[in-house]
Amino acid sequence: MLTVPTALYEDRRPAGGGGLRRPTGLFKGQRNYLPKFIQSVLSSIDLRDRRGCTMVVGSDGRYFSRMAIEIVVQMAAANGIGRLIIGQNGMLSTPAVSCIIRKIKAEAAGGIILTASHCPGGPGGEFGVKFNVANGGMWFSICLNNHDFFPLILL
Repeated sequence: MLTVPTALYEDRRPAGGGGLRRPTGLFKGQRNYLPKFIQSVLSSIDLRDRRGCTMVVGSDGRYFSRMAIEIVVQMAAANGIGRLIIGQNGMLSTPAVSCIIRKIKAEAAGGIILTASHCPGGPGGEFGVKFNVANGGMWFSICLNNHDFFPLILL
């Protein structure tokens, strides 16, 4: 495991819908942009709830999803997540992720959904990350300002 100190990206404030939506090129091109947001999400979960828990990961299959899922898997493992439920080829809709979280509620810490919802995807389009909390609902009340300077924890 490797801990990497990082600096704040000013535009990393969540969008509506419990997540972050930005141009795909930003996620791909700016060093550690996605891992830093994923670390902020994981750090918002109490360590006692995070260690050994189950998380659900899904995407709408848009451009960059496969690489993003690999990053989420690495970050989850480095943060002690015990089990991931990932849709076939990474595909799970937002309602499906919510449903799975609710079905396994005793062991789930939440779910990460890779989607920019209705926005167009592709290299010149949008990419997004949403987080559903342990009850399957959207992530509203967590303030990322408290987690801006968490170092990355990588395998």
